[in-house]
Amino acid sequence: MQKIYLAGPEVFLPNALEMGKAHKRLCQHYGYEGLFPLDNTIFGNNPKEIAEAIRQANQAMIRMCDIVIANLSPFRGPEPDSGTVWEVGYAQGLGKNVVAYSTDMRTLKDKTQSILHLGDAPCDALGMSIEDFGLTHNLMFSPIVIANSFEASLQYLALNHL
Repeated sequence: MQKIYLAGPEVFLPNALEMGKAHKRLCQHYGYEGLFPLDNTIFGNNPKEIAEAIRQANQAMIRMCDIVIANLSPFRGPEPDSGTVWEVGYAQGLGKNVVAYSTDMRTLKDKTQSILHLGDAPCDALGMSIEDFGLTHNLMFSPIVIANSFEASLQYLALNHL
């Protein structure tokens, strides 16, 4: 059975453990084993040690997996969670299959203008241009965003036999 690393900001939710269990049940329903970052047992004597232990444990979990499903929905702004984006790049660097979903499939330009209250301005408040290729996400990982939900990502994997 192929293993899927479940990347995303769900770990910050108040019901993170329940969400992880629900996603793992869906993985099992589609014939995969889901691994959620909070499955790791973490030890440390201070915040810095705990943070390092989390990073190492998540990297090890990604290496154990065949596939990564990443939630690239907007997080604290128009862009996805930076930790999740890092995990996507790490997994791709290891040659893992990576697919992603976003609950907001508007173009990156539309999301940025709306979430940052920029109207139709082509630049942000600092005068930096807003990426405008008509894609849902930054051009570097937009091609992996294949669905608007976690389950739709699993359906995609099942249909494409990944």
